[in-house]
Amino acid sequence: MIRWRSAHVRGVVREWRGAAELDVVVADPPGAPGRTCRALAYTGLVGMPAPGDRVLLNTTALDMGLGTGGYAMVVALPDRPPGDADGPGHLVKARYTPLQATVLGADEQDSPHHGVLRDADDIGAMPVVVADLHSALPAVLAGIASARPGTRAAYVMLDGAALPAAFSRAVPALTDAGLLAATITTGQAFGGDLEAVTVHTGLLAARLVTGADIAVVTQGPGNLGTGTAWGFSGVAAGEAVNAAAVLGGRPVACLRVSEADRRERHRGVSHHSLTAYGKVALAPADVVVPVLPGAFGERVRKQAAALGARHRLVEVDTDGLEAALADLPLRLSTMGRPFADDRAYFLAAAAAGRHAAALL
Repeated sequence: MIRWRSAHVRGVVREWRGAAELDVVVADPPGAPGRTCRALAYTGLVGMPAPGDRVLLNTTALDMGLGTGGYAMVVALPDRPPGDADGPGHLVKARYTPLQATVLGADEQDSPHHGVLRDADDIGAMPVVVADLHSALPAVLAGIASARPGTRAAYVMLDGAALPAAFSRAVPALTDAGLLAATITTGQAFGGDLEAVTVHTGLLAARLVTGADIAVVTQGPGNLGTGTAWGFSGVAAGEAVNAAAVLGGRPVACLRVSEADRRERHRGVSHHSLTAYGKVALAPADVVVPVLPGAFGERVRKQAAALGARHRLVEVDTDGLEAALADLPLRLSTMGRPFADDRAYFLAAAAAGRHAAALL
């Protein structure tokens, strides 16, 4: 199940909050002259590697071409492990794995926020934008900021893809730019400004602890798909709609739209959006239908119409949103495609943010 490799660090390529990208020489197989690759260390788990350090790697996904950003993952610095971490908190995340970590949950008894969250069950009609891919997050925030500057937005991260929030380089960039007030990691995900057991307590913490005006819910970077209708981690977007509704929020469904994906099932409105919102989401949401030009825009409108029996379809103009997306402090990309190659995807997400801001 795991391909273990020993390696030595040649250098630290770059760092961002909670993570370090390394250039390493791998013994592959053990005793061979070695090859070089990129490796990722979560510094809160394994410590900060330095040139010359020996690192233990998991190269399974890298060797099999399964993603993880093209990285081998650092499991440990066996000769220089970090010291014991002291502090409050007994929430265990990545539970029953060799790298399970203990964190302080916003909703646990040791938390200063426990009294606020203990009996809370209402987020006060807070708009909650739900999307199935992490790449929608910057675009949603751009739409919010362009429509209502100064809005406090919180990111509620699901655990369907990357578990460490530190894998996202978008989150620190958006936070530093003032577009994102807080990140709450839920389920098995960890490393946010706040930790929560479920998406429900994540939403409650977003509203009652961070004072968010709007929450954005999506999985972390990456996703797991099998080419089937139900075997996709983003199906949890429909469950997030239900969570937002049961807590008295205003669910806003962001459609996954593409005019560039070579797979027909993702052209126009992705079949994953139709499954998540048309079958999994039992509570009604505002489904944002972006107004896009030409035959493609008409195709999106017709496909989205299938969701009208359960949800409220809201057409949202996209004028001015391209400029808002261009102002973001990061490079937009989805499924390996930059903004220029799939404008419709990012405009649809920004339109969802624009509509959420209009609900305030």
